[in-house]
Amino acid sequence: MTKPVLGYWGIRGMAQHIRLLLEYTGTEFEDKQYIGSPDYVSSAWFEEKTKLGLDFPNLPYYMDGDLKLTQSNAIMRYLAQKHNLCGTTDTERSHCDMLTGQAYDFRMKYNQLCYYTKFMSKDDLEAAKKEYVEEKLPGMLKEFSDFLSNRKWFIGDKIRYVDFILYELFDMHRLLDPKCLQDYQNLIDFQDRFEALEQIKTYRSSSRFMKIPPNAPFANFQLEYK
Repeated sequence: MTKPVLGYWGIRGMAQHIRLLLEYTGTEFEDKQYIGSPDYVSSAWFEEKTKLGLDFPNLPYYMDGDLKLTQSNAIMRYLAQKHNLCGTTDTERSHCDMLTGQAYDFRMKYNQLCYYTKFMSKDDLEAAKKEYVEEKLPGMLKEFSDFLSNRKWFIGDKIRYVDFILYELFDMHRLLDPKCLQDYQNLIDFQDRFEALEQIKTYRSSSRFMKIPPNAPFANFQLEYK
């Protein structure tokens, strides 16, 4: 039986939370990574994208038998439904949807800092990072911290697919500013709890785990674990 294929750039980006979920569920899959020129103008992806039978050719994509999906959230929901990680009540499923949307907004603000300030001077970039870390980020983290409250996972006692999305976002922000979670003990505990999951611990200690790079080569900030 052919293994499912997850296709994406050779970075964490919009695919790492999918990799985490696949590893957690014990899914054997091909992690197909497209490596190209530093500006991504040249890549095997552009040679293949119209030949894969995708309805909306894009990265990431996920192929599982006859099913071919693009859009990271659609892939996450498909996998979550397959492995009962969507929630069991209308309220739980609705909260998963809400948090997924909130996480997307959070990611877009991160992306604006890392990508949309391309033509800034070095000093202006550092000023933009300082403003983001000191003025914008705390408010966003506080909202997630308040929602999590004293729960084990964001939806309750059982892990759901949105926990994988949020874990990766918080981890990427820790690369940007290692101290960013220090005022939110429940978020620190959440990260630690996630990393202590046996499947995740095994993955993170394996050669398959992608610590870096979280961003494309042309991003303003190339981040790594300290």
